[in-house]
This record gives sequence, structure tokens and C-alpha cells, in this order.
Amino acid sequence: MNLRRAAPLIVFTIILSACGAGPSAVPATQPERIEAQVLESTAIPSPLSGGPAMANCPIFPADNFWNTPVDTLPTHPQSDSWIESIGSTEEFHMDFGSGEWDGGPIGIPFNIVAGSAVPNYGIEFYYPDESDPGPYPLSDDPLQEWSSDHHILTVDSDHCKLYEIYDASLEDGLWSGGSGAVWDLNSNALRPADWTSADAAGLPILPGLVRYDEVAAGVIQHALRFTAEDTAGYIWPARHLTSDAQTGIPPMGARFRLKADYDISNFPQEMQVILQAMKTYGIVLADNGSNWYVSGAPDEHWDNDMLHLLDVLTGNDFEAVDTSGMMIDIDSGQAK
Repeated sequence: MNLRRAAPLIVFTIILSACGAGPSAVPATQPERIEAQVLESTAIPSPLSGGPAMANCPIFPADNFWNTPVDTLPTHPQSDSWIESIGSTEEFHMDFGSGEWDGGPIGIPFNIVAGSAVPNYGIEFYYPDESDPGPYPLSDDPLQEWSSDHHILTVDSDHCKLYEIYDASLEDGLWSGGSGAVWDLNSNALRPADWTSADAAGLPILPGLVRYDEVAAGVIQHALRFTAEDTAGYIWPARHLTSDAQTGIPPMGARFRLKADYDISNFPQEMQVILQAMKTYGIVLADNGSNWYVSGAPDEHWDNDMLHLLDVLTGNDFEAVDTSGMMIDIDSGQAK
């Protein structure tokens, strides 16, 4: 669920659904399609050693916040109250899988394109002041999230850039959306302060998804994205809030980890990969939605019954992490 704010103390009306929320009107003025173009050629370095990668691109530098372990960091002073707010006895849910649910794929898919070989579109956003204008490279039939958030995530493998759109809509061959963000996958740069992205926290979505290819490879080297019903304020590296800061309510960007003494040895190997990532890299609060819903990409290789074994997790099995010591620069996602 995405809750958006244009300015402090102003909260926009939302349309609730099972998985998300957001205004659904399509702007009257439609954007124009920009034909495929070859962007200025630049040398793209190989993915940095040790960090996650996709299509010969890093998913942000290896020292990015998403890719930095938190298993040795101190527990946050508000850990107990934040977990109680989300639900100390509430069960986790892996919000991805194989097949369909309610008529569409389960999870948030992503697209990989050669940006110079597909059409690029100017998109009319209804949060234009906090959106990157693009253009956005989109294939003729891009994979799109089925829930009401209607995210489209696209990796341009030519230029190692990530394009993310919230509430994307196609009408008469023209695209519109709620908000959009463009990320340089070789950079630790964050959104401007107080800006949203395609996610309510102002963070990228793709680096926090559980992907089957990583599980099959035997290791996930990054934190995972999750949602909670109530959030208040934001902390680094998040850039955007949906409600004002309040003691006892977790802020956007809060990071939690599975407790070190939680025994994962009896789970199937595939699930141990996910659980170990939760211990080593943790989970990041990135959007408003159902409590303890962990995001991932749909894939026909997922065993949904196996994923449901993780429903046994509850908030009591986690602790909030004090990530303040990781920050090098408030405007950078680089971590130490």
C-alpha cells in the first residue's frame, strides 16, 4: 500500500485494497511516446565483487545500505516498541510465489531491457514534483505488479539504470503513473530529502525483492523489503514519510533482523537461504501495507507450500537494528 504526501501535514486520500493503495484516475493530458533512442555511450564497469548483480549490472555498489550486513550492529533502543506496533505475535507472510492469486501473478515482477532498443516514454505523473521525468524505457508488454500499486520495474542493461513507476497505467498506447524514479545502479545517490519514489519510503524497490535466481544460487546478499500498516516519520536512508514521527511507531527505513539464535536448520535449504538473509542483512520497512509482508518477485519455480513454512515467523523472532552508525553521508546510501 502506498500512502503519499506532497508536503508535511498533508495526506492524500487513498483507495484501499488487499495489497496496496493509490489514486486511480488517469490524467486527462496524455504523454507523448518518445521513439527508441541511443543514449550517450558510456563504459559500464563490471558488477562490484561481493554485491548482488543482474544483467551484468550491479544492484547498487557492494557498500550500499541494501548490501551491507547488519548482523553485528547494536539493537535499536525502540526495538521492542516498534515490533509491538507492527505485531509481536503477528505472523510473517512471503508476498510472492508461483501461479496466480486473485487473477494475477504473486509478487512484484521486474523487466530487463536494452534501453536503446525499446521505446522510451515521457510519462505524465500525478506527483510530478517528486518524480524523475525520464524518459522511461518500456517494452511493448512489460511485466507489471498485479495489485493496486501497479508497479513497473525496469533494468536498462545498456546503461545500468533502474526505472521504477508507481501506479503505471497504459491507455491508447500512452503511459501515465503516480510517481517515478530513475536510479543509477553504479551510484549510492539517494532521492532528494522528502521525495517519494515508486515506493512510499523514497527507496528503490528492486534491491529488496526476494528473487528465485538468488535462492537457487544459494545466497541472498542484500536486505529484503517489507511492509507495515502504521509508520511514522523516516530515518536514513529512507527519504519520505506518510505520517509524522511518533515515538513507538516504526519509521520508514527502519531495519530489522531475524535473531541470531533462531534455529533455521530444520527448514528446507531454499528457505534457509531466505532466513539467513534475514539474519545477516535484515529486512527494511519500505511501504505501508499488511504487517510483516515480505516482498519478492513472482517465479514459476517457487513452491508456495514451502514458502508458507515461513508463516511460522512472528515479530517476536526479530529485533530492530540501530543503523545510525552505518551512515557516512545523509545524502548517500553508502554504508560503513
